[in-house]
Amino acid sequence: MLSGLKILLAGRNPSKAREIAATMTPLGISVVSLDEIDPDGKILTPEETGDTCAENARAKANYYAAATGQPALADDSGLVVDALGGAPGVRSARFAQENFPPHASRADIDKANNAKLLGELSGIDEEKRTARFVCCLALSDGQNIIAEASGVLEGVIARKPRGHNGFGYDPLFFIPEMGRTTAELSAEKKNEISHRGLAVRKFAAMLKEMLEKDKNSCLK
Repeated sequence: MLSGLKILLAGRNPSKAREIAATMTPLGISVVSLDEIDPDGKILTPEETGDTCAENARAKANYYAAATGQPALADDSGLVVDALGGAPGVRSARFAQENFPPHASRADIDKANNAKLLGELSGIDEEKRTARFVCCLALSDGQNIIAEASGVLEGVIARKPRGHNGFGYDPLFFIPEMGRTTAELSAEKKNEISHRGLAVRKFAAMLKEMLEKDKNSCLK
């Protein structure tokens, strides 16, 4: 059973924390945020140097688990745009870094990133605006990665923002089958179909299997 299990969520992105918690809580997994155990911000944010989301997720999980002494689950996500050769990819959160100050608000960062994305895709035909959200999760016990999962959501980049829900590139990420951007979906619907929701559900299933096999797991 997963009921009562607590896992530290590595990182300080409140929007990601809400999405992950919304999927995990119904499964009986409690998510403890880094801000809860380190409200003063004494644990520094590690630099993301990986070439892939999977590499960054592993590095962050190991770092935060070692720093806190608790099993840590790290998420690294990115937007992959085919017409841009896979960019912004691992640089999704800092795609337009040159256009916002070091301590810019998350809303201003999102606005700058979306504006740069639209600029880069100016003049690109609809059929070439294909893209996907990728999410990689990694769980560390402080020494080793003990579980990993990933999820993908396919779509296209819209020509202008639509919707006010979600965060990041959600206002530009259009899902043809639904006729909406992810920013036009309710939180419940987005968690149901999103790359992060898929990855979290895969992760929970793996975690349940691990705990059933290993009665002495460090996660108990």
